[in-house]
Amino acid sequence: MDESNVILENEIKGQGIFVGEFLHSLDPKKRLTIPSEWRAQVGSPKSLYVLRDVTDKCLCVFPTSELQRRIERIRHHSIADARARQFTRMLGSQSDLVAWDSQGRIRIKDDLLNFADLKDQVVLVGAFHSFELWSPDNWNKVSGTDRGTIHEAAQYVGF
Repeated sequence: MDESNVILENEIKGQGIFVGEFLHSLDPKKRLTIPSEWRAQVGSPKSLYVLRDVTDKCLCVFPTSELQRRIERIRHHSIADARARQFTRMLGSQSDLVAWDSQGRIRIKDDLLNFADLKDQVVLVGAFHSFELWSPDNWNKVSGTDRGTIHEAAQYVGF
């Protein structure tokens, strides 16, 4: 790695910027290795929140700082807001907090692995503020998005 890459990497450590795509295998104990460059982006604490995606058959993985930012939005809802409470109840009950071991491996609950059809191979997909875990089959179905759809999505988010 040249000096400019080291400087850039040091500038974004702990910022939660996850880019790229990786194909990893679950080991016999169903542990998944998180790429070292992504572990460096997590910051402190060195743990991740794993949640069911709300639209696709994949898992969303958030560092604590990003999940706290999203939870803060939910806190603005009244305790009497039944829809907000239902959402938080379902999301919280179907999520997991995981820490990686000395080799960068995490163990995700079986019910979450089953939800996303994760058996042997896992595609880790960077989504800037978070990353996603996909089965290769499910990822192949959604990753072939045409350019028109990408263009519309870019306009929608103001990119």
